[in-house]
Formats: sequence, structure tokens, C-alpha cells
Amino acid sequence: MIKAENLTKKYDEFTAVDSINFEVEKGEIFAFLGPNGAGKTTTIKMLTTLTKPTSGTVQLNGFNPVESPDDARKSFGIVFQDQSLDDELTAWENMEFHGVLYGVEKKLRRERIEQLMKFVELWDRKNDLVKTFSGGMKRRLEIARGLLHHPKIFFLDEPTLGLDPQTRNHMWEYIKKLRQEEGTTIFFTTHYMEEAEKNSDRIAIIDHGKIVARGTAGELKQQTSTDSLEAAFLSLTGKDIRDEHATGADHMRMRRRMWHR
Repeated sequence: MIKAENLTKKYDEFTAVDSINFEVEKGEIFAFLGPNGAGKTTTIKMLTTLTKPTSGTVQLNGFNPVESPDDARKSFGIVFQDQSLDDELTAWENMEFHGVLYGVEKKLRRERIEQLMKFVELWDRKNDLVKTFSGGMKRRLEIARGLLHHPKIFFLDEPTLGLDPQTRNHMWEYIKKLRQEEGTTIFFTTHYMEEAEKNSDRIAIIDHGKIVARGTAGELKQQTSTDSLEAAFLSLTGKDIRDEHATGADHMRMRRRMWHR
């Protein structure tokens, strides 16, 4: 469902993504991990038609995103790391607006909205303004919205960021059920190592623009002679992903604490 061949992105003299190759099979749950600045976000932008590769090719559901961007976009749904719902609209209105944008026929759109909102257990809140929703409810609505046009591939960028452990577990129950019922291919990023280890079929780790390892969690642990995916990640990149995930403001506070010691 996803195939990247010698995928490269350069910005002037800087190479953000350096001739990477990987494939994601139909119905697979694929984790894409990497520290900040490793090329992860740039890769996702190329996969989702937000930026064009400098060289190399991508195939999404058989479509080249550069040559056939509209067909490629219809093939995938996406949940961004940052919340992208309209807080001043109801849950139903957010879903309806998305369906109209994707050209989903009205009767099918209404049926699909009801089906998906029941799937993520938000049907009884369909007429409530999104600004009244908790973080977990908003993320569930975003998942429902991203699935409205029946995508073959679902991109999830930090889908459980900021959610408590119980809500994160529930979120993965929805995602796995989706894969089971609709055969959807899942491509996700996360900084929760246990989440990637527990839920993914395979993992690719990118660092300094290159894929440094790929395989199952077990294979990566065996390759690095470690007993956890987090330890394997540290061995491969030299970085702790939790430190790397800190925001710029977090890093500034860390530096100030160091300066004042």
C-alpha cells in the first residue's frame, strides 16, 4: 500500500531525507520512529502530498502523489499531531464539512457519519460543540473524521499525544478494530515506545535522514542485544526519544536549569 524508493528531500545544501527505501503491506500497522530532526516529519509530508521529493518515488495505493495527487489524497486519511477540529462547530458539523470537501455523496455521507460516530462512541454527543469535548473525545472525533471517505491508508501522527494511559489504550482498540473490520493500513508515529512495541507489526527507525533499522520489535531488540524497544532505539540513535520529544520551550527550560546549577 505504501512504497518508497530512494526517497530524498534536500533543502539547498541540507539533506533532510537521504535515499530511503521501505514498503508497507496492505492491512499492516507500521510504526515510523525517529528523534526530532531525523527526517520523520519530512518523510510524512512527502507521503501525504504536502511536499514534493527532490528525487526518488512514492506509491500510495498504486498512485504516485506527485503525478496523481488527488487520487493519492483520496487513498488516505490523516490525524495530525496538533488538533485540527473547528471548536465552534458541533461534532456532526465537523464531520459533514469534511465529507463535503471529499465529495462524499450526501446519502452515503450521512450513513457514514452515523456509523463512524457510533464506532468511536460519540453518537450521543453529535450535536454538542467540539469545544466542550475532552482531549480524548476530540482525538476520537478526528479519527472518525479521517475515515469518512473510506481511505485505504490511515496516517496517525502522534495519535495519543497528551492522552492518559487508559484513553491511549482505548484509542488503540479503535484502531485495531478498524484494521480488522476494514483492512485499513495504518502508518503511525509515536514517542511512546511501549505503544510501538505493543501495537505495530513492523517498525522503521530513521535518524539523520537515513533508515537505520527496520523489522519487528523482537528483531530490533535482537539486532541490538537489548531487552526493550526503548533500549534498542537508544542503541541505534544514541538518543532517548522522550528527551527528543520535548518542545523548544522545554529545552529552553532545561538549559536554564543547567545554567543555574
